[in-house]
Amino acid sequence: MFDDLLRALKDRLLHPVALAVGRVISPNALTWLAALVGVGAAAAAATQQYTLAVGCWIVNRVLDGLDGSVARATSRQTDLGGYLDIVLDFVVYAAIPLGLVLGSGDRAVAVAGVALVGSFFVNGASWMYLAAILERRGHGVAATGERTSVTMPPGLVAGAETVVFVTLFLLFPAHLVLLFLLMTAGVMVNVVLRLAWTYRRLEGTGTNPAPHV
Repeated sequence: MFDDLLRALKDRLLHPVALAVGRVISPNALTWLAALVGVGAAAAAATQQYTLAVGCWIVNRVLDGLDGSVARATSRQTDLGGYLDIVLDFVVYAAIPLGLVLGSGDRAVAVAGVALVGSFFVNGASWMYLAAILERRGHGVAATGERTSVTMPPGLVAGAETVVFVTLFLLFPAHLVLLFLLMTAGVMVNVVLRLAWTYRRLEGTGTNPAPHV
């Protein structure tokens, strides 16, 4: 919900750091390193090492924020970099709840965790294909001025809110069922909002190039 504002602020604050870091490591290497540390957070959660998990998660977020800043500061933005960033973010976002479920061993936590990861899948579908349609129609990042590889239609729960929720998961593992369900509800609100937005703007316009399956 606040990602566009925070992304611009982050780039201004990190610009000197990004220039220095960019001299010694590539943006894509930072993306892979962030993912490795993020999976480490999931592994720590699975063994109930929650302090270590929080530390790894914070490092993951710093590196994940830095890779794009380095790419923009050093004029090394690429389609491959944007693609890797999205895919590896989703790996980490799925791995940490699963690690928490394994560490908990509680059936209720497992059910809530499955619901949360399932909501990620539906949410991803709700914006990724829509983003592709908007890019094809010329309403993508070139028109919106977003600092991302493809347009990201806004939702109630986006990157900033995800950081808050995952941090809460790791800090308060005794309340995982409630926290998982709260985030699941927020993510599904994203889906409903995007469906409504899409129906208002795309229904009856253009053609559908792909068959329904």
